[in-house]
Formats: sequence, C-alpha cells, structure tokens
Amino acid sequence: MTRVSDGVPAGRTDTLVAEEPLEIRLGGRPLTITMRTPGDDFELAAGFLVSEGVVGRAEEIHAIAYCAGATDDGGNTYNIVDVRLADGVALPDLTLERNFYTTSSCGLCGKASLDAVRTVARWSVREDPLRLSPETVTALPDRLRAAQRVFERTGGLHAAGLFDASGELLCVREDVGRHNAVDKLVGWAVQRDLLPLRGATLLVSGRASFELAQKAVMAGIPALAAVSAPSSLAVELAQETGLTLIGFLRGTSMNVYAGAERLRAAVAAAP
Repeated sequence: MTRVSDGVPAGRTDTLVAEEPLEIRLGGRPLTITMRTPGDDFELAAGFLVSEGVVGRAEEIHAIAYCAGATDDGGNTYNIVDVRLADGVALPDLTLERNFYTTSSCGLCGKASLDAVRTVARWSVREDPLRLSPETVTALPDRLRAAQRVFERTGGLHAAGLFDASGELLCVREDVGRHNAVDKLVGWAVQRDLLPLRGATLLVSGRASFELAQKAVMAGIPALAAVSAPSSLAVELAQETGLTLIGFLRGTSMNVYAGAERLRAAVAAAP
C-alpha cells in the first residue's frame, strides 16, 4: 500500500484482518452464512446455536466438523462447518425464519421481525447476585485491549471479553464482526459446560446492540458493558430481563442504562 504523510507518499506493507464467509450447517442442512475472521469456527457455531436457543449444554452437541468437498475437486476450504446435535435434541424449523444471511456488521439481517429474535432464555439473569464496584468496571477496557493480540497488528477487529466478578479476564475473542466475537466467546463457554455464566460481565469493544444484549441474556450473563452507545432496543431488553447494561465505558466514567443496583456506588447515588 501507499502511505501518505504530510503529502509525501511512501510504499510499505501492511497487515490486514482476514474476512471470509462461514456457512453453518445443522445436521447437514444449511442454517446460516456469516462473514467472519477465520479461527475459533467451532466456538462460533456453538455460540450461535446458544444465541438462537437451539442448545444450552455441551452434551447437547454431538460433534462439530468442517465439511470436506467444499470445492469442485473435493477440497476443503474450511469455510463450512456442520453441527450434529445429540440424540433427543430437537432440530429447529429450518423452513421458516431460521435460514438467513448474516453480515459481519449486523447479525439480524433477514429476520422477519423483532418477535423472531425474542427467544426464550433458559436462565434468568435478574436474580443473579453479581455486584460490581465502579473501579472494577472501569478497569475492564484496558484489560481487554491488552489481550487483543490481533488488533495490535491490524487495528481492524472487534473484541469481546468475559470477566469474573473481581474483574479477572476469563476469555477473549476477536473477529471482524462484533456479534461473531461474542458467539465465539459463548461457544468457548458452552464447550466447557460453563453455562449459565453466573457472576460474569461481558465487555464488547463497540456499541451495545439489541442482538448483543440478547446473546448475553441467552448465555446467562448478568452484565453487559460497551465502550460505545447502546441502542434503545438493547436498553428495553435489558430492563425487561434484569440485565445490567453499561455504555460509554471510557476512562473513569460510564452510563448505566439498566440494572444500576449491581453497581454498589450507583445504588446510593441514583435518584
């Protein structure tokens, strides 16, 4: 590429984040296609199924494998994965709204209506006893950024980090799509049979959309924090479900849009 600085061009190389399509199949039948950063694909598939309410436990997934024969000559592009559910786990209806296209910027594209994504969570986050101090929460972005290895090289990835109640980083995943990063994180947890993620906080590097709030609730995560703004629908969902929703988490400040009772200082100060 050509780098122009103060009007002076100079040729140099650059490192870019990879973006490729991933088709997720369920029992051999196409379910969805998403644009993602290759890597942690099995976690992405498992986390997506948790978000859609198809599975919630590790034992409900029999196997996940890449599909051979993805090219005309029988080669494997590693861009198609097939998930086999365990015996007795019901398949969703793939003939209706389940078969949709997902972009890297919006995981809900193609959904017929909001009612289609208001899936029933297996666990309630409202009763989760998690309590956080403002000091713990404001320290999370720096801890997440320090763990973003690929971002340091490319500057072009979203990140999702899972933290325990004391602010210790449990897992981080990066992807060109913010919803993919969260699905990979949830997939990491479901493969280790850690759901519901009681006492955990999910931090995302971008904004807090309705979809990300839904993914947190579906995984049993009681707190979602974002460095940017939430959407109005995300706030509505958080209020309905008891999710603590934090936006504009920057420096020593934050906006708490729902569930302020989980922040000890906010309880005394809130009107």
